[in-house]
Amino acid sequence: MGIAAGVVFGCLFIALAHGTNPVEAAIFSELERIPDATTRGWQVIVWSGSWPGILLAAGLALYAGRLRLGAILAAAGVSAGALALLLQWLTPPRAVPETLGHLLRAPASGGFDFPSVHVAVITALTAVAVPYLGRVARHASWTLVVLVAVGDVFLATHLPVGVVCGAALGWGTAAAYHLVLGAPGRATSDRSLQLALEAVGLGGAELVPVKRRFLRPETYLLTTSGGEQLTLKVVRRLHRLAGPSYKLRRLLASVEVEDEPALSTPRHEVEHEAYVTLLAERAGVGTLPVYCAGEIRHGPPFLVRRRLPGRLLCDCTAAQVPDELLDRLLQDVLALGRIHVTHHALLASTILVDEEGRPRITDFTFGRVGGPESRHLQDLADVLVTITSVVGVARAADSALRGVPRETLLAVLPRLQWLALHHRLRSQLTSGRVVLADLRETLAEALDSAPPQFRSPVRPVTLVVLLAVGLAVYLLLPQLSSLGQVLTALDNADRGWIAVAVVAGLLAIVASGISILGSCRQDLPVVRTLVVQLAAAFTGRTTVGGLGFYGVNIVYLERCGLLRAHAVGALLLNRGITGLVTAVATVLGVLVIGSAVPVDLRPPPWPLLLGAGVVLLVAAGVLASQWGRRRVWRPLRALVREVLTELVPTLRAPVRAVQLFGGTVLYVLLQAFGLAATLAAFQPDVRWLPVMAVYVVGSTLGQLAPTPGGLGTVEAATVAAMSAIGVGPTTAVATVLTSRALTFWLPVVPGAVAFRVLQHRGVV
Repeated sequence: MGIAAGVVFGCLFIALAHGTNPVEAAIFSELERIPDATTRGWQVIVWSGSWPGILLAAGLALYAGRLRLGAILAAAGVSAGALALLLQWLTPPRAVPETLGHLLRAPASGGFDFPSVHVAVITALTAVAVPYLGRVARHASWTLVVLVAVGDVFLATHLPVGVVCGAALGWGTAAAYHLVLGAPGRATSDRSLQLALEAVGLGGAELVPVKRRFLRPETYLLTTSGGEQLTLKVVRRLHRLAGPSYKLRRLLASVEVEDEPALSTPRHEVEHEAYVTLLAERAGVGTLPVYCAGEIRHGPPFLVRRRLPGRLLCDCTAAQVPDELLDRLLQDVLALGRIHVTHHALLASTILVDEEGRPRITDFTFGRVGGPESRHLQDLADVLVTITSVVGVARAADSALRGVPRETLLAVLPRLQWLALHHRLRSQLTSGRVVLADLRETLAEALDSAPPQFRSPVRPVTLVVLLAVGLAVYLLLPQLSSLGQVLTALDNADRGWIAVAVVAGLLAIVASGISILGSCRQDLPVVRTLVVQLAAAFTGRTTVGGLGFYGVNIVYLERCGLLRAHAVGALLLNRGITGLVTAVATVLGVLVIGSAVPVDLRPPPWPLLLGAGVVLLVAAGVLASQWGRRRVWRPLRALVREVLTELVPTLRAPVRAVQLFGGTVLYVLLQAFGLAATLAAFQPDVRWLPVMAVYVVGSTLGQLAPTPGGLGTVEAATVAAMSAIGVGPTTAVATVLTSRALTFWLPVVPGAVAFRVLQHRGVV
């Protein structure tokens, strides 16, 4: 309420000041550009912030049997509207600025009212109702508030500050009603838990809370009046731990990895976990038996399970885990597969070892019933990773060879890859990718099998999105000058220089292959390596971060006899030297561009220097923190160590050193030459060195964006840099679009063909 009051008084101070804030005027002008054809729709939306909205909200609450909520909604809506009208009566209308008068859809007689009654009413209704609503309904309600605010500005009845004031007024009114009359909260009292337990026959039980982790369910240790030991879990929100980064990695993995089940509400989650646990228990799998489930009145659901003495697998040492326990655990996972139940989170922290030495699989929150065979195979891969993190590669491989059929293990091998694993599974491995590669190679050798084949990470949906984004870039970027002029320039381009640019793009791939030859400790077949780089151009340029480039080359190097660790090290060395050469070329490119463009050497204004200093201090603080040391410095130190380990033997072999550094430098020069040759096709006088510098700087800046091949950002950055060195806008746009299409994206077509041929022949 205090924050709301502060916002209201701040908006009132702005409204009483003379004139209109430029930011406010700019927002108003932008919203007025919405097509007039939508006016009727906006009028209907705005009505929800008046008496129809109050009647509808209260009526829905009464229909749902929420008599008290319906009364509060009606009272809060009327109160917020009355307060907004009172403030309008006390505040004079805001004058219509001359710069905005032509945008009004109707003549403004007395100016803009302050604040917005519609926004105050709809915000009060939403803020009162959201504690009683589910996640989807909450999001929809707040979306409606935003739409009413936009409609009020679009219909030219209020300026943006009046809308913000109305929202704060409605929010404060709802907070007052919650404060006086109460509302469902997020805290669970012991009394409410006791009442809920009495309803399921556990009255008089002793509750001991367990330390809660942020955004995780609340857990209690429960002792019944008869001395029975139970565990109570209260689920307040759906805790989906597979975020966007995990989904992206699975999209790029060389195997299909199924999503966890889509659960709708916390109650659905509790019932789902109880159901899957009962199915697993009926199949003879060791679990924590379900005692009962229930729901707190006006609160979240809960799940009660029996508590068994023991310790989690993550708290055990390798000596404390006998082979019999590992064999029993694998048999339990196989039993889950036979009844088509998958766990999806077989971590060392979700496996309990009881006093009898039997494994107990817990937390079936992410479990799935009737899932595909591929999901069961991923469960086996997950549990092998977990076992490896506890007892090591050798014992994990031995237990898998003893207990899992050979055909099943062969199908599991491709799923033992970094991209297919959740971050909690990967965090269990101390050495990360090296241990995982060692496990996969050990099993493959014992099964007398070749390393897993790499499947294209490029999905059809990825290609559709890439084509859509590319079409948008190639249609919108010419608008910087004139689409007609760009098309005329393309029609008059010199075909000879265009052909030279295409050849330069293809030769750049050859240079990339030469650098790969120099990165490896052993000799590779030259022609096949060059063809593989053509295939890697397809997978790398059509995936975010170029991850497809690494996948193709790692599998190819393994097929050539390199161990997984050496293959990864060779690619890390190649990418490290490429990054070093690119960084040096970028610095030189900035100097070349700076010498070609007049530069204002006056010092920047002090606010800019102060802001830069603050940013540097914050960055230094983040890097010096525990998170920065764990997530930045340690991976960076490990990467540098790996690169140096591979670099020293390469430097001792002069031929490989020349191949590595020469191929990398040649790759950058050929790509830059392709841009300069394309420019020569549009204008006869070309300053070759500045243009090549423009390519290096533009591509470096553009690749920072998380789009495949830097699509969109590279083009924009390069066009801006070419304009800076004096190239006309029409010529710059035509040159950049043509160069990127011919030297960067055109090789993707033969690369796709090469990839399929290499796959068919078992090379990748």
